Amino acid sequence: MFTSYERLEKRSGKKGVDRPEYLKELVHEFTTSEHLASKEQVLANLVNFAYDPINYPWLRKLKVIDIFLDQLTEGTATLRGFAAAGLCNLALDQENKAYILRQGGVALLAGCLLSQHESVVLSAITTLMFLVTPESKRDITSDKVIEQILRRAKSDNPRIRNLAKVFLEDYCTAEQVQSVQALQDTQHN
Repeated sequence: MFTSYERLEKRSGKKGVDRPEYLKELVHEFTTSEHLASKEQVLANLVNFAYDPINYPWLRKLKVIDIFLDQLTEGTATLRGFAAAGLCNLALDQENKAYILRQGGVALLAGCLLSQHESVVLSAITTLMFLVTPESKRDITSDKVIEQILRRAKSDNPRIRNLAKVFLEDYCTAEQVQSVQALQDTQHN
């Protein structure tokens, strides 16, 4: 990860990699490619670039967050996994977080909680935790989300089960959890 423009320049040289142009080419390739394998590889590359805060301004300008959000519902399981990971990488930045929230990211990520793919579920739960603000907490800890997280807290997969329990313990009140559990119990009886 590069943490400064100076370090990036030192690593790639003054006439080295033109990062904004390369990212622009990746976005163009993703949006124009008709080959699934190419789209998957390009999206994986964009996810890797989303890991480094130095790239955030360029990723925002190129609307990569929108690509990630779109792939949560439009993409294949592999593309959904990459998209959820990309959002997870971006969500701690305040500007990115605000944008994801404005674009309906909570509902899109909540839909990913139903996925059968471990990486999608783990990234979705983690991203939801990263997106919690005083303003967004109500949506993120809605009964609908808590219901899905409670199901995940009973998962056979220990990674999903443990992360779901962290979400419930750290972001929800005991009353919220008990209320949703009571509704689930009445629906199953």
